Amino acid sequence: MIEVGRRREHGRYALRDTENDHVWGVCTTVDGLFGEPRRGTYELFGWTPERAEPRGWIGSRVWLVPENEELGPWLLEDALSQGRPPRTDSVVLTGSDDYEGPPEGYAGPVRVHDERRWLGSCREFVRILPPDRAPRSLVLRGLARSERLRAALAKGTRRALDLEQAALEIHDDLGEPLTERLLWTSVRAWRPSAHGPDLIDLELDGDLFTPVPEHARSIWERRLAGPPDTPGAWAGLDTRRRDIWLELVRDRAGRRAPGDRPAGHAYTLDGRHITDEPGLYLALGEAVNGPGGYFGGCLAALDDCLRGRFGYTAPATLLWQNAATARAHLSRTLTPDGAQHDSFADVLDVLAEGGMHVTLA
Repeated sequence: MIEVGRRREHGRYALRDTENDHVWGVCTTVDGLFGEPRRGTYELFGWTPERAEPRGWIGSRVWLVPENEELGPWLLEDALSQGRPPRTDSVVLTGSDDYEGPPEGYAGPVRVHDERRWLGSCREFVRILPPDRAPRSLVLRGLARSERLRAALAKGTRRALDLEQAALEIHDDLGEPLTERLLWTSVRAWRPSAHGPDLIDLELDGDLFTPVPEHARSIWERRLAGPPDTPGAWAGLDTRRRDIWLELVRDRAGRRAPGDRPAGHAYTLDGRHITDEPGLYLALGEAVNGPGGYFGGCLAALDDCLRGRFGYTAPATLLWQNAATARAHLSRTLTPDGAQHDSFADVLDVLAEGGMHVTLA
């Protein structure tokens, strides 16, 4: 794991210059990797719920759909509800909206859904600007420096200490690449490290770094210890944490793609735990590529995987066991603008078009 303390530390880290593909240094401990990312906050006035009042985590993807049909919906990822403020008719939602935001100049009625059900509606909304945060930093403890980093620290000028765009490469305990985090950063300070002679603790500016959410910590610790050796290790997780597991599965697959099996292979999918979209792709990934395997994380990615380089060659067969579970949970979904949709049928169509002949059991 990452934090310093009595727990065992997991993982290996390399700080890399992405422009020149040069490694600045490697270490085994990073402080500041976990935290609370900046979130968009919306207060929805005149809130009318369409089911039980939302409070706490409410969805991986929550869409706010303007009443004006000429305007498009916008997305809150990993959305949380803080419930109703005292003595008001409003409800407060927060989520990541870095890439999607409300239509410019619009603050009128919206209806809200989580891709499976309508949650409620409001007569108007306001986006609350997040408060200023204290400066963030990343500390790479016990860093073994490259000669290039030694020279930059010895020079000590602002230009020399500006690392610009870098990547923190993260490997598991077996040394296998797991994921990476991009950052635009500079060196704030460095000092001799208690981790060993000729090692340093390097403090980096973390203001432009998006930390890993705290709720993901337990999943990261499990994956940093190494890949799962049995299928279904994710089955007991809720949707929020399945999303985190799937993100790490996808990142790891991008760094070590499996060899393709010959055409005609027969796969078996254990469908008992497919109660949500991440569960679908986690089960499908393990059916094709074994425990911790990847075979798509959305329809477009599934289509790419069916074209090769991800353990599969068409044609092949797939026995989908307990398919009724997925059908029950995924056949009545909502598109971003709120139209009824059958995600279960979409997956079957993409598999068929990719040469995967599916038998539902």
